[in-house]
Amino acid sequence: MVDNLDEITLLARVAAKKDGRTPVLLRVGPGVDAHTHAHLLTGAEDTKFGLDIASGAAEAGVRAVLERPKLELLGFHAHIGSQIRDIRPYREAVERLFVFAAEMRGKTGLVAREMSPGGGYGVRYTMDDPDTRPVDMAREVAGIMAEAARRHGFADPLPDLTIEPGRSIIAPAGVAIYRVGSVKHGARTFVAVDGGMADNIRPTAYGAKYTAVLASRVGGDDLTEVAVAGKYCETGDILIQRIALPLPRVGEVIAVPASGAYQLSMASNYNMAARPAVVVVADGRARLVRKRESYDDVLAAEMG
Repeated sequence: MVDNLDEITLLARVAAKKDGRTPVLLRVGPGVDAHTHAHLLTGAEDTKFGLDIASGAAEAGVRAVLERPKLELLGFHAHIGSQIRDIRPYREAVERLFVFAAEMRGKTGLVAREMSPGGGYGVRYTMDDPDTRPVDMAREVAGIMAEAARRHGFADPLPDLTIEPGRSIIAPAGVAIYRVGSVKHGARTFVAVDGGMADNIRPTAYGAKYTAVLASRVGGDDLTEVAVAGKYCETGDILIQRIALPLPRVGEVIAVPASGAYQLSMASNYNMAARPAVVVVADGRARLVRKRESYDDVLAAEMG
C-alpha cells in the first residue's frame, strides 16, 4: 500500500530492480467523519493519511502509479479511523470509494481488482462501552461492499475484499498486570503502580478509558473510588482516572483487561524505564514469550 507520491516514486525505484511487477494498493481519503476521537480519524480530507479524493490528489496518485511500468495498481484502500461502532461511516466511505473507482475506470481504463475499507471496529474497554461484535461489523461491511460493487459495475467478478480487524482481535486477548507501589489519600485516593505511560500511552495521548480489577480480591463489596496512577514524573500519567475497587494495599496486583493492542507495541523507554515481560497463558499453563528488559538492555545502544 502506498500513501503519497513520494512513496510511489520510492517503491518504483525498488521495483525496478526486481523481476516482475510489484502489486500496489493506493490509500485514498474519502472525506468521511467516522464519529470517533479526533486523534483516531484517518479518512477525513484534512488528515496525514492517504491522498484525498476531493482535492484531486487521489487521481494524481492513480496516474503516478500507472506511469510506472514495474508497479501494478490493484485497487484502493480507505481506512477511516478506529473505535468505530456505527456502520454508517463505512457505508458512506464504501460508496465514495466505488464512485472514485468508477471514475478512474472511465478516465484511465483501470479496473480495480481489490478494495479495502480498512477496519477500526470498536473494542469494549470499559463496561460503559457498547459490546460491538467485530464479526458482525465485518459481515455488514462485506455486504455493503458487494452491493456497491454491483451498483457501480464491479460485480463480474467482484473485487477482492480485504479488511483490517487487528485491534478488535488482539485487544481482548491481553491483560496488563501492575503491582501497587503506594496508596496516597488526599483530594483523591491515588494508587500508584509499577507501570504507566511508558507501557500504555493511550490514556495520556487521547484520554482512552480502561477498567480494572484488584486481582487478589475480585468482587469485593467494600469499594473505594481511586485513581490508578503511573510511576512517571508527568501529571498526565494516570492510567485510570476514576474506578471503584476494594482499597488496594501495597504489593497487591491490579489487572487491566483489553490491553493486547497499542500498549506493548507502542511502549517506550520513557525516563530510561525498562519495558515489561510478556507471558502467554492458555489451558492453565504459562509461557514467557518476551523477557523483561534489564537496565543493560536499555543502555546497550549507548556508545560511552
